[in-house]
Amino acid sequence: MTPSFATCDLCDVHKNDRTGAFRVLPPVFRDFGAARSFSGPVFTVQCFEDNSLVKAAVDSPGQGRVLVVDGGGSLRRALLGGNLGAAAVKNGWAGIVIDGCVRDVAELAAMPIGIRALAAMPLPTEKRNQGQSNVAVHIQGVWVMPGEWLYADEDGMVVGTKALVPMNAI
Repeated sequence: MTPSFATCDLCDVHKNDRTGAFRVLPPVFRDFGAARSFSGPVFTVQCFEDNSLVKAAVDSPGQGRVLVVDGGGSLRRALLGGNLGAAAVKNGWAGIVIDGCVRDVAELAAMPIGIRALAAMPLPTEKRNQGQSNVAVHIQGVWVMPGEWLYADEDGMVVGTKALVPMNAI
């Protein structure tokens, strides 16, 4: 299914927003999943070099949501790999955005889900059951709240406090 939005169009409509209801994530993320475009309501995880809560999230029903993971920008451990990516697909997540790393890149590339992260790193995390879920997260200088909407395509990623209407629908 082709998404009915373009982040450029959303930026054209919301470029003068001064309320903070519309935000653009910086262009530092790489594509790792097969779906280049994805969108949905946000569910958040905040963790550092421990993917216990990422696993718990992708093992739960995704319901078309986007998992946004504040991994503190760590480039030392991968927060998502092939097994967790497969669980996310199976459980209906629309996408995953990680301020951190992924591994099993060839496996992730074949999965029908949007996955964005900073880089690939083969080293897995430790499992300490640390972190928080469903909290405000700070992703590369941009606040993202649970329940907001994230839109991602080839041009970038944007976040809105509610579902956004694309320009061609106005």
